[in-house]
Amino acid sequence: MPVRKFRKLQDMEDSLWRSSDDPSLLHAIARVWDFADRISARGFPPGVHKHRSIEAAQELRECWEEANFRKFWARKKRARKTVG
Repeated sequence: MPVRKFRKLQDMEDSLWRSSDDPSLLHAIARVWDFADRISARGFPPGVHKHRSIEAAQELRECWEEANFRKFWARKKRARKTVG
């Protein structure tokens, strides 16, 4: 990746935008989506879930959040092993 120098902040901001006819735009969008998917890969079961009480709904959500948290740390451990 080339190193570029900017004299003004506006010049730097303008260099980040791509025109709609730029062939590298789709590749850049795909990279952003891939990054977002890897960072925030949270999963909740699809569908509508009915509960008898607010406490039951909160308990189920906490279970889902705990599972997502464990998956996040497992992915992070795997990434460390492949890098180092």
